[in-house]
Order: sequence, then structure tokens, then C-alpha cells
Amino acid sequence: MPVTADNNQEIDPNSPKAIRKAVRTARRNLSLEQQKEGSTLAAKSALDKLKQIQVSKVALYLTNDGELDTAPLIEMLWQHGIEVYLPRLHPFSAGNLLFLQYDQKTTLEKNSLGIWEPKLDITQMILPHQMDVVITPLVAFDEVGNRMGMGGGYYDRALANWQATGKPFPIGYAHDCQQVSKLARQLWDIPLPFIITPSKGYSFG
Repeated sequence: MPVTADNNQEIDPNSPKAIRKAVRTARRNLSLEQQKEGSTLAAKSALDKLKQIQVSKVALYLTNDGELDTAPLIEMLWQHGIEVYLPRLHPFSAGNLLFLQYDQKTTLEKNSLGIWEPKLDITQMILPHQMDVVITPLVAFDEVGNRMGMGGGYYDRALANWQATGKPFPIGYAHDCQQVSKLARQLWDIPLPFIITPSKGYSFG
């Protein structure tokens, strides 16, 4: 049975490539007004959730390729004294991420994927289990919290131990149009316990 995205477009559920293409196209087609309004609404919902669970250290990402803009949320976190961390590709361990603190003075540089990341500075690094929450980007998510990324497995590796240790708690962050009815799940995939979109917060399990 085909899966459908938020716009009711049928997508072959057995083709990750087709799902990624359809959903990435859908989010790129959002107007600037939809992007701005959506990012503001999602940021307010995310801040409410983070204050509810009393966090002090949050990792998230810088927006790329039509993703839900994190800039409003970053500003809100700074205003509330919550430390912000960003991922960068590990320079020696392929497929893994490092997390570095991010503030207004942080130097950014583009990585091999064309994504902005903090310049490597070991004094600003933090281990995943030292963070309270990781807000993860995603390409698509389904009705039970399965997450589809870009296929590199970076966040699955970073979050591999969260259920055993309880930290960092992962929260997905996405446009409403990125929801599909069903995603195939691989053994190494880490489902998300909570996902925030501009219109709703989804809690799973």
C-alpha cells in the first residue's frame, strides 16, 4: 500500500529515495510566509516543551534544504539562558558527530555536505549524554514516530544509547508536510519519542 505525505501524494513505501524526493520537494515548495509562520509556531511549542522538562543544554541544527527553521528557537533558548549546541562532522571518525556549544560569537564553516557547523574547538565540546535534549532534523516521520533522515545514520549513532541512559532525549522537528502514513524501520533506526511540527506535538510510546 502506498504511503501518503501531508499533501495526500502517494509515495512508494518501499523506496526511501522516492519518499525523500517527494517530502523534500514538498517542504521546499512552502512559501516564505508559511516557512516564517511555521518556524515561529514550532519554536513556541518547543520552548514550552523544553521548559516543562526543565532542560539546561539543548542540541539542535542549523536549517538547510527547506528544513523547519531553527533560528527563532535558538534565539528563544538564548533569551531563557539555555545553552545551545550544534553538531559537526567528526574529523577522524566517519559517520559520527561531535557537539559544540553555539553562541553569537561562534565561528561557523561549511562542511563537506554544504552545511554550516561550528569550527572545531575542543574547549566547546560536550558528550551526547551530557546534553538534556537533541532536537533532530528529519526528512520524514510517520504515525508511530519512525524517523527518516538523509541516510547517513549520523543521528542514529549519536542517539544509540539514549534509551539506556535517558539522555539526551530526542525530539524531532519538522514541517507538517513531512509526515507520511508509514515508514519502513531498519534495526539501527532510532524512533523518536516526541516530534514537534508547527501545528502539533506528537508523543509516542
